[in-house]
Amino acid sequence: MNRTPHHHPLRLRRSVLTVPAVNARALAKSATLECDAIIFDLEDSVLPEKKAEARAALAAHFGKLDRSSGREHIIRINSLDGPDGALDLETVLDCMPDAVLLPKVCEPQDVLTVADWFSEAGADDGPRLWAMIETAAGLLNLAAIAETGRTHGGRLDCFVVGLNDLRKETGIADIPGRPFLVPLLLQVVVAARASGLDVIDAVFNDFADVDGFAAECLQGRQMGFDGKMLIHPAQITPANDAYGVSEAEAAEALAVVAAFAAPDNAGKAVVSIAGRMVEKLHADQAQRTIAKADLINERKKNA
Repeated sequence: MNRTPHHHPLRLRRSVLTVPAVNARALAKSATLECDAIIFDLEDSVLPEKKAEARAALAAHFGKLDRSSGREHIIRINSLDGPDGALDLETVLDCMPDAVLLPKVCEPQDVLTVADWFSEAGADDGPRLWAMIETAAGLLNLAAIAETGRTHGGRLDCFVVGLNDLRKETGIADIPGRPFLVPLLLQVVVAARASGLDVIDAVFNDFADVDGFAAECLQGRQMGFDGKMLIHPAQITPANDAYGVSEAEAAEALAVVAAFAAPDNAGKAVVSIAGRMVEKLHADQAQRTIAKADLINERKKNA
């Protein structure tokens, strides 16, 4: 079967900040922040007795939300196995965010059930779906879950890694550098890419540890993640920098595209640039880098 990498439109997802939906001050402040996406959380950060209050606060917030910023707005719902999941989906219909983040996705049916629910509710052009990969079962079923984004009417756009729950379930140690988690993280990246999905790295819990956060962002970028899930506004700028496009990267990408566009290289699959052999696939990657840089510059203009 032929695969189409990146079959969804290119979007900036360098910094994905999670905000408790029950926190009025955080909701208000979120509209002023320069993150690429905001996850409004109805799940772990909201106590059971506060769920209804959080849904009402979220509906009110979305009622006055400025959608012109280009920032993505995502709502993380509770599991459909509990009493709040269905109520959360009704709130989603009222708010119509860009996407819904599904917690603890273990198998393809977890995604398909919600996709079918939206279709039956008449939201054919409604929210996309993101999947939290935070259970052992989810890891075992990665490829099958990712494939749901390729089905007819598939809404799945993105994987988000949840290491706090995964560590709790598996007992894998929380060690700087994540040595025992790296093989699992790479599996998530590979499964996402095989089905053309974006993939977001897990939160870094100690937001006061600036150096540790920077190191983990670099590691995530090198592993192929598109961005990082954040728990504090102070993490936004470092994440944007780490997952952005540097001047050197932009210049190199422009040079690659220009080389393949040169008349002397017409029809060539491989060209030489400054003593380095560059293939046509690198030109495709360079085009995507340039497009990402353009999106970042546009975002800065609109900030």
